[in-house]
Amino acid sequence: MSLPKRSYTVEGMTCGHCRQAVVEEVLDVSGVSAVDVDLDSGLLTVAGGQLDDGAIRAAVDEAGYTLVA
Repeated sequence: MSLPKRSYTVEGMTCGHCRQAVVEEVLDVSGVSAVDVDLDSGLLTVAGGQLDDGAIRAAVDEAGYTLVA
């Protein structure tokens, strides 16, 4: 059984360091088990159980970037 996934768009990432900062912060969110970020499109894909959109948004903010609706 695969874990539920959600996708978001992140603004402001321009390099590998940006990508890594977002991955590290989002992986710290409770319930998140996997994170993938496509730097070119800004697509953030998160997998895990009971994902909390607010906590994911706060983690992206903490990394210094903006989650777009």
